[in-house]
Amino acid sequence: MKKQYDRGDIKKLLDIMAALRDPKSGCPWDLAQDFGTIAPYTIEEACEVADCIERGAFDELPGELGDLLLQVVFHAQMGTDGGRFGFADVVESICDKMVRRHPHVFGDAKAGTGDEVAASWEEIKRQERSGRGRLLDDVALALPALSRALKLGRRAASVGFDWPAPEPVRAKIDEELAELDRAVASETPGRVEAELGDLLFSIVNLCRHLKVDPEQALRRANARFVRRFNYVEAEVAAAGGDFSRFGADELETFWADAKSAERVREAEP
Repeated sequence: MKKQYDRGDIKKLLDIMAALRDPKSGCPWDLAQDFGTIAPYTIEEACEVADCIERGAFDELPGELGDLLLQVVFHAQMGTDGGRFGFADVVESICDKMVRRHPHVFGDAKAGTGDEVAASWEEIKRQERSGRGRLLDDVALALPALSRALKLGRRAASVGFDWPAPEPVRAKIDEELAELDRAVASETPGRVEAELGDLLFSIVNLCRHLKVDPEQALRRANARFVRRFNYVEAEVAAAGGDFSRFGADELETFWADAKSAERVREAEP
């Protein structure tokens, strides 16, 4: 590109995307895309940003954030192409929203704690949704299932449909486990799936009451599983590399060793 831009000038990225979507000289792949085909990439890029943060790979984070920013610019360019909206509308929309939802910064409201800010945010969102339909209608279907369950629970809780404390949610999990046991005993596959779904939903609600993000908790559990299984695999390899030579008890011993090694590392200063 011949035009000169200052470092970090968003106009450069906007111009690149406009060139890619130019009907006469643009990229055939970019021109063939629409909102539906690009949406999965947007979700993927957001997940890769979260992955960088989870791994502490902050040297990679600018690149991943750039990939995510490209998704916003791509959608905005398609909005421009269709005469629906442009990048300026996207920016103005989020600026208006952030000012509106932070009256304690940009207005006269007071908020002394993070919890008070969160409560104010949810109340403002509730007022914004007023008259737009049913309470849960705009909770995005495309969210990961755990995240959507968390948001559904929060939304219902905003109008008082909630348990008063974590303890009854824990009791609900026991209730759902009992129902799952009965479903398994009945050998009815559809019922087993339904009861497992109810159990997972109840666990997400317990996460919400304990102020734990279920997506993050499960991502970290996945990472622990990978680390520990890698240890087990290394032990098996050191003994000849054949899992079939080891019984379940022996493999469990390797697993326990992996957990112990982790605890030792975590205790080190």
